[in-house]
Amino acid sequence: MSGRRGEGLQRIEKEIAGEKAAALGRAGEHLEHALAEARGAGSRLLDARDDRERERLTEAYVAARRRALEARLALLIQREALGLRRHATVDQQFPEPPTVDRLLRASR
Repeated sequence: MSGRRGEGLQRIEKEIAGEKAAALGRAGEHLEHALAEARGAGSRLLDARDDRERERLTEAYVAARRRALEARLALLIQREALGLRRHATVDQQFPEPPTVDRLLRASR
């Protein structure tokens, strides 16, 4: 391969690596946002004052939790695509939001 061609390939590989890193960062930010929404929905559920409000807030929490789980899976897939196979750090830094039952039991 000629020098120029090799330099071009290196530049493209560097650009691809940068895009992969940026995509991983975006997936992490999306997960952080989704987890914050789930925490907020969980707090509101725990503060519910009556059955009707509790039912509405339970539905909101379940939906927020589902979005967080989807965002977490997207991050794990992105990591796998980059060759990162161990996810203990993700498990520690971004734990799954608890189920409604676990959330309510923990608050008692």
